[in-house]
Amino acid sequence: MALAKRNDIRNVAIIAHVDHGKTTLVDELLKQSGVFRANQEVAERVMDSNDIERERGITILAKNTAVTYGDVKINIIDTPGHADFGGEVERVLKMVDGVILVVDAFEGAMPQTRFVLTKALALDLPVICCVNKVDRPEARPHEVVDEVLELLLELDASEEQLDCPFIFASAKAGYASLDPDVKGTDMKPLFETILSHVPAPEGDSEAPLQVLISTIDYNEYVGRIGIGKVSNGTIRVNGEVMLVNHHDESKKQRVKVTKLYEFDGLNKVEVESATIGAIVAISGIADIHIGDTLCDVNNPEAIPFQKISEPTLAMNFIVNDSPFAGTEGKFVTSRHLRDRLYRELNTDVSLRVEDTNTTEAFKVSGRGELHLSVLIENMRREGFEFAVSKPEVLYKEDEKGGTLEPVEQAIIDVPDEFSGAVISKLSERKGELRNMTTNASGTTRLEFIIPSRGLIGYRGEFLTDTKGNGVINTIFEGYVPYKGEISYRGQGSLIAYETGVSVTYGLFNAQERGTLFISPGEKVYSGMIIGQNGKAEDVEVNVCKTKHLSNTRSSGSDDALKLSPPRILSLEQAIDFIETDELLEITPKTLRIRKKILDPLARKRAARRN
Repeated sequence: MALAKRNDIRNVAIIAHVDHGKTTLVDELLKQSGVFRANQEVAERVMDSNDIERERGITILAKNTAVTYGDVKINIIDTPGHADFGGEVERVLKMVDGVILVVDAFEGAMPQTRFVLTKALALDLPVICCVNKVDRPEARPHEVVDEVLELLLELDASEEQLDCPFIFASAKAGYASLDPDVKGTDMKPLFETILSHVPAPEGDSEAPLQVLISTIDYNEYVGRIGIGKVSNGTIRVNGEVMLVNHHDESKKQRVKVTKLYEFDGLNKVEVESATIGAIVAISGIADIHIGDTLCDVNNPEAIPFQKISEPTLAMNFIVNDSPFAGTEGKFVTSRHLRDRLYRELNTDVSLRVEDTNTTEAFKVSGRGELHLSVLIENMRREGFEFAVSKPEVLYKEDEKGGTLEPVEQAIIDVPDEFSGAVISKLSERKGELRNMTTNASGTTRLEFIIPSRGLIGYRGEFLTDTKGNGVINTIFEGYVPYKGEISYRGQGSLIAYETGVSVTYGLFNAQERGTLFISPGEKVYSGMIIGQNGKAEDVEVNVCKTKHLSNTRSSGSDDALKLSPPRILSLEQAIDFIETDELLEITPKTLRIRKKILDPLARKRAARRN
C-alpha cells in the first residue's frame, strides 16, 4: 500500500470547555484568512447558527468550516464543550489529524477540558494548546500552562503529546503570540503552528475507497447528508459505493453518490470528486448513519468506530390532554409528536426514542437535562404542543442482579461564604466531597462525586444558595451501586381549584401560602399548579375567586391589594421543579405545570393507594 501525504490539507478540531472561546477563535481564523470581504458585516460567533446556540452562547452541534492559509486548506471543526453533547465530540475527532485545545487564561483546565482531551489523547492526536483570553485583567497564563501540563501527565499523554506547543491568544482582540508576556498582532502564529504541528493527512489514493461518516446533517430538500473524511481511494459523483458498518455486519447496501461537496469558509461547494484527506459532505443516500463506511463495491471494508456513550436520563414526552390542549400549538397529535421525535434521531446520535405501551407517550433518553431541554425548546419553537414528565435516571444491573446508577463528577466554584450551604445541600443528595481548594481571590473549588439523580432539580437551588455567583460543571463519571433514596423538593405545590381566569383578590389570598408562578388575568384550570407552598403538603387554592360586592365595598378596592411579583420559571427551572406526580405542559406560548391527575378526588384516591 503506497501511503502518500497531502501537504495541501490540514484537518483540525477545536476542543474546549464551555465558554472558553472556541467559536470566537474560529470567527477570527475565518476573518484573517480572508473568507469574508473587507466590507462584509459579520455576526459574532458566526458558527453558532442555531437560535438557541446564539441565545445561550453555547455550541450544541459540531460544525465544519475551512480556511485557506497560503496554499494550504485548513478544515476546522468547531465542537461543543458541554458534556451533554459529548456524543458530538467523540465522533468528529475521527475526521481530524490534530486538535487545538482552547483553555481560558483565568479559569484554567475545567472538567470538560479533561473530558474532550481524554478523547483526543485516546485517538493519539497531536495537541496544540491555545491559552485564550490573555487580555483578561485577572489572566494567569503561566499557571494555566502548568495546569494543562499536569492534566496531560495525569491523562498519560505520550512524549510527543506532552511536548505540545503553547499559543497565547485573545480571540476577541484577534491576536496570538508565542510568548505570554508579548502581545501579538494577528493570528499568524496560530496558523503557522497548525501547519508545522498538525500532520498532513495520509492515505492511499489508489487503494479501494473508504469514507467514514462522522456527522449527519439534515436538509428538508435533500434529506440526510453524511459528512466524513476520505481515508483511502477517491470518491466520485454518480459513483456506486457500498454502505457498511463496523458494528452491524448485516448492513451491506449498494448506493449511489448523487452530490458531493467540500467546505470553503462557511459554504459547501459542489465538487466532482475528492481524494484522501478531504472532508466531504455526501447527499443522495437515504439510509446513511453515523459510523457507516462508504467503500469500494468490490472491496467492502468497514472502518472501526467507537460506540457512542449511552444516555443516562429519560423523560416521557406525552400528548397534551389538559383542558387547554390544542389552543396554542400547531402540531398536537401523537402522530406529529412521534414523527418529530424519530426525525431528531437523524442528526442526534446520543438520543434514544422508544414507543411505550400507550400511543400517547414516548420515552426519550438523552445525555443530561440540557440535552433534553434543548430538544424541548426546539420543538416548542417549531409549534409543537405536548407534556413532559420529571426526568428519571436510567439504571443498569450488575452480574449479581444489583442495581447500578450513573454518577457524575461535579466541579463547583463559589465565593467562600457560600461553600457551607453547597456542601450541606449536596451531601443531602448523596454527594461525596472529594476535594476542596481555596484561591487567593476568595473563591472555593469543590469537587464532588454525586448520583445523576441527585443533580436533578438542583441547579435552581444552587443559584439561589450562591446568590447567582456560583458556577457548577458536571461530567459523567460511570456507574456505581445504588446509593439509596434521595429526598427532593421539601415543599408542596399550590394547585388551582377551578377553571377560569386568575384575579387579584384570589391571588392575594393564595400568596399567603407560598410563592406564586402566575399574575392576574391568566387562564388556569383545575389541577394546574400556580405556585409553591411554604410547607410540605399540596394545597388547593381558588385564584379565580372574586370579592362579593356589598353596599359598602366596591369592586374597585381590589386595586389596593398588593401582590408580590410572581416567580417566572424558565424551561429548565420548570423541569427541575416538577415532582413524579406532575407534568410540564409545553406550548409555543406558555409553560404550565400541572398534576398528572387533574381531578382532585381521583388524585386523593391515587395518593392513598401509593
